[in-house]
Amino acid sequence: MKKVYADPKSALAGILKDGMVVLSGGFGLAGIPEALTYAVRDSGVKGLTVVSNNAGVDGIGLGLLLETRQIKKMISSYVGENKLFAQQYLAGDLELEFNPQGTLAERIRAGGAGIPAFFTKTGVGTMIAEGKETREFDGETYVMERGIVGDLALVHAWKGDTEGNLVYRKTARNFNPMMATAGKVTVAEVEHLVEPGEIDPDQIHTPGIYVTRIVHVPVVGAKRIEHRTTRPRMAA
Repeated sequence: MKKVYADPKSALAGILKDGMVVLSGGFGLAGIPEALTYAVRDSGVKGLTVVSNNAGVDGIGLGLLLETRQIKKMISSYVGENKLFAQQYLAGDLELEFNPQGTLAERIRAGGAGIPAFFTKTGVGTMIAEGKETREFDGETYVMERGIVGDLALVHAWKGDTEGNLVYRKTARNFNPMMATAGKVTVAEVEHLVEPGEIDPDQIHTPGIYVTRIVHVPVVGAKRIEHRTTRPRMAA
């Protein structure tokens, strides 16, 4: 089965449709599927529900899809870096489902593991729990959260082979691995594409069975960060 495609556009051909649920990997701007996001934007697909830790920043990452108003709803834990997101939400043009970060990660992991729901103490007694089932366990109150399964998962890996086995690097490992398992279809962009057998099996984070399509996207230039924090260099 051929998994490697020539470019992001062809890797998403025949998959994208209006109204679908898209899982978008990465943490902040680290490990985001940037090339695939451009391809989603250029496709013109609309009415998307996007699950992601955050919504990128203005003009970068998912911020591109907010500019074109292709996102109908965001399921996220943090959106504070995106002014356009705030504007659309406050104007009633964008739906938002906030989740505590750990809960969001577990909802995605549960979806990938075939677990439809679970109970957690996080959010009990807050707006997060409104309208959700609660239950007592050992004298403590827990709220039920549903697992998340996406129609499509977009992930970014540092290295992958042509069979779809993936390796993530550093911060990019925060959300990409669980999202790769929770998509009905998973498309991965990889910085380094190698042949099967060139990745140590003990180093594989996502087995190729979860990955439907792959596109080789070498990273050129510096990787972006949201905020650069520096301090004066100490005198020699």
